Amino acid sequence: MRTRTRSAIVVAVALVVLLAFVPPMVRAYTDWLWFGEVGYRGVWTRVFITRWVLFFVIGALVGGAVFLGMRVAFRARPLFPSARSGDPLEPYRRVVLQRGRLFGVGIPVMFGLLAGLIAQGNWATVQLFLHGGAFDSVDPEFGLDVGFFVFDLPFYRWVLSWLFVAVFFAGIANVATNYLFGGITVGGKMRNVFSSSALIQIAVLAGMFVLLKALAYWLDRYALVSSGHREPAFTGAGYTDINAVLPAKFILCAIALLCAVACFAVIRLRDLRIPLLSLGLLFLSSILVGGIWPLVVEQLSVRPNAAVREAPYIERGIEATRQAYRVGDETVEYVPYGGIGTTPPEDTPADVTTIANIRLLDPDVLSRTFTQQQQLKNFYEFPENLDLDRYRIDGELRDFVVGVRELSPERLTGNQTHWVNQHTVYTHGNGFVAAPANRVNAAVRDATDGASSSDSGYPLYTVSDIATHGTEQLIPVEQPRVYFGEVLGQSGQEYVIVGAAPGEAPREYDTDTSSFTYDGEGGVSIGNWFDRLAFSARYGERNIIFSSEIGSASKILFHRDPAERVNMVAPWLETDTNPYPAVVNGRIVWIVDGYTTVDGYPYSQRSTLPEPDALRSQEINYMRNSVKATVDAYDGTVTLYQVDSTDPVLQTWMRVFPGTVRPESDVPDGLRAHFRYPEDLFRVQREILARYHVDDPLEFFTTNAFWSVPSDPTVDTNPNQPPYYVLVGDEETAQPSFRLAGAMVGFHREFLSAYISARSDPEGYGKITVLELPTDSLTQGPQQTQNSMISDTRVASERTLLERSNRIHYGNLLTLPIADGGLLYVEPLYTERMSAATDGSTFPQLARVLVSYRDPQTGGVLVGYAPTLAEALDQVLGGGAGSAATPPGGDAATPAEEAPPPAEGPAPAVNPDAAAAAQDLQVALEELRAAQREGDFRTLGAALDRLQGAVDAYVAATGGQ
Repeated sequence: MRTRTRSAIVVAVALVVLLAFVPPMVRAYTDWLWFGEVGYRGVWTRVFITRWVLFFVIGALVGGAVFLGMRVAFRARPLFPSARSGDPLEPYRRVVLQRGRLFGVGIPVMFGLLAGLIAQGNWATVQLFLHGGAFDSVDPEFGLDVGFFVFDLPFYRWVLSWLFVAVFFAGIANVATNYLFGGITVGGKMRNVFSSSALIQIAVLAGMFVLLKALAYWLDRYALVSSGHREPAFTGAGYTDINAVLPAKFILCAIALLCAVACFAVIRLRDLRIPLLSLGLLFLSSILVGGIWPLVVEQLSVRPNAAVREAPYIERGIEATRQAYRVGDETVEYVPYGGIGTTPPEDTPADVTTIANIRLLDPDVLSRTFTQQQQLKNFYEFPENLDLDRYRIDGELRDFVVGVRELSPERLTGNQTHWVNQHTVYTHGNGFVAAPANRVNAAVRDATDGASSSDSGYPLYTVSDIATHGTEQLIPVEQPRVYFGEVLGQSGQEYVIVGAAPGEAPREYDTDTSSFTYDGEGGVSIGNWFDRLAFSARYGERNIIFSSEIGSASKILFHRDPAERVNMVAPWLETDTNPYPAVVNGRIVWIVDGYTTVDGYPYSQRSTLPEPDALRSQEINYMRNSVKATVDAYDGTVTLYQVDSTDPVLQTWMRVFPGTVRPESDVPDGLRAHFRYPEDLFRVQREILARYHVDDPLEFFTTNAFWSVPSDPTVDTNPNQPPYYVLVGDEETAQPSFRLAGAMVGFHREFLSAYISARSDPEGYGKITVLELPTDSLTQGPQQTQNSMISDTRVASERTLLERSNRIHYGNLLTLPIADGGLLYVEPLYTERMSAATDGSTFPQLARVLVSYRDPQTGGVLVGYAPTLAEALDQVLGGGAGSAATPPGGDAATPAEEAPPPAEGPAPAVNPDAAAAAQDLQVALEELRAAQREGDFRTLGAALDRLQGAVDAYVAATGGQ
């Protein structure tokens, strides 16, 4: 029985070891192969070695401290511990003595393993310390370079935290061992509780702990300049921190040093009273000096005079935050802007360019339209959110809604989901699809008539795919096959197996009449049995071993999401949440914006990234878009380009991983032409500019001049309106300029306060312009404009009819500066036929265009609503301003000739009954909304009845028109 038990234990331990160590080893080996394939094995090696060094160093520190604490206590135990009758510790003492090696080594090893596993995750902190440089910017309080706070201080605090852990657990282990073996007894007189050796051990450990606390007090002084306890007012040290907390930290540090000396004095005095008294003094001092004194200063000196007291420190915060987020005077230009137009748009060349390029296609709405009209096969799909980019066509810069026709493994059905088909046949997408963003194929004249609008309001596509390869493409693509993309990366399919030996028949699906064999450089070879076994173990798939479809030339493609690939090769970067495709020199590439971030920049305001990476802290107070990365959609090649040579954080990471980031001079012109100002950076910067555009610290303290990001007027669940890309006329040259823009409203108000735009053109890239409206202006913001437009009787009445059989989607509400002081709002309205089917084939089409403009004469708000942009603009701008708009029709390369004006004729007679019915309809709609908010079903039913009556009256009055 004993032999069986021992065998069972051995088998169980072997299984545990197998399950614990084999999967990580398999993953490490396959990742090592992958990093070698993409050419970044040096990154893997450096991170791997750093992690293991930290694992062993911190594991040895904590485990060694625990072992030493136990060992010293055991060796100095009383030779004849009291063995009172019924001693409850005696059985445990015998067990420990019988298995001394198991307990004496096993417990420290357990603590060491746990500590090492936790510590190895901080490899980035260690590498930043080892390779960090200077910022050439000095902290105003201590006179130290910012690099100390960003690179050095986090490392010092990290080391200190592990020293605390080591001493703490060593103390716990020492006390437990002394208690078990009689060095500490309970129940007697106080002077008999500790043996002489136990007393010295505990005093030394306490002295070490207090000594570390003194060092912590010293480092806490430097941490004050990055503290966030005064947020949201400002970040960093304030008056109380500098004049009360900082001296208090110094005093507490001195007291802690004295306490440590008192603890060490026990070695000679053999008396605990002095260290206990000193520890009591430290505790009392931490309350009085570290807590009550700063509170008194705050309440009696600062709070009554807060604006004046905090002004110098707020000024520090303003300057530091602008530097940290690069929104200072060297980047941001503030321009006074009236809010009311002073010049007819048709007389301003820049406005003519802006109007001609007003975007009507919303990339966040039209994904299903692209999929339904350009899908080709059931297993193809476009990303949920399409992208915007610009291309030069016939010498003219134009913006396009773009998307890649990717393979969607989740759309495979039936036998297509068989392992062979899913992983070796359906492997890639097909082509790049684009549509001019400023027009559709035809205007929808009667949006309520499905038959008349069935082929109107849709994008004009230009397709560069396998079928058009070799023909004259508007956007030429040499290799249209897509093995890496957003849809592929976000699907549940982790890998595909491609490639074949020369002479083997192709097996990958290409078209209905042809197959293809992948011949790209990317992919990990699995031609040998060992590698096949490794990947079979990684994915838990035996077919990788036994399938005859896999040969000596086969490769496995995995990590197929572009952002994931960039994060793998550059784990020190944060990546933008919106990678986008571009055709560069005939290749489809994904462009991924990379950010360097830190969270210890002195006095800088903290921000939160939209989707923070697990490696970095969620909160940051420094951000640079220093790297542009590309991922080839065919072979997965990852290339990192430096685009900010002044960023000290990037310079540090380039020293950590030399050769991984190419210099800015290596950026091809064709690629630079497709760089966009990144959305996530813009979101963070506009939140910063909402407050830190204020120069005067006293005004900053009152918050009176702050701005706010408006809520999204088209999506109720979105608290902030997303920024949007626009192609507008340059104020000086009138040439098209591609920019990322967004409106700002007053602090907790809805009136427009500013308009922020960032240039994406190669010339002047990154230049931010802020149009500041007068503080006393009442220019409507996005939410108010949306309410004005949808409350217009024309819009409300037609929307009621449309909603009977359609879902309505509002596109981007664009804010465009025109008329030398005016602001034009443009919003496309899309309709989508309702379908009873669960997976219906309906999709949005552009039905109407809404515009809003403030009348320069009366100051009133004018609303335009028409099937075309030109007609809507004429309604609010007059004077034929709509003639500058690009008319619908033509093809993707060439716009249609200017649309003929509507036929002249007598003005239609105003039908008083129809006008009254429209007004009743609007009132009924408001009553219905009020009833829905109240949740009273009886009131809701009555409101529905009144609405139906108003609809019937309107239809009767208009004759159904």
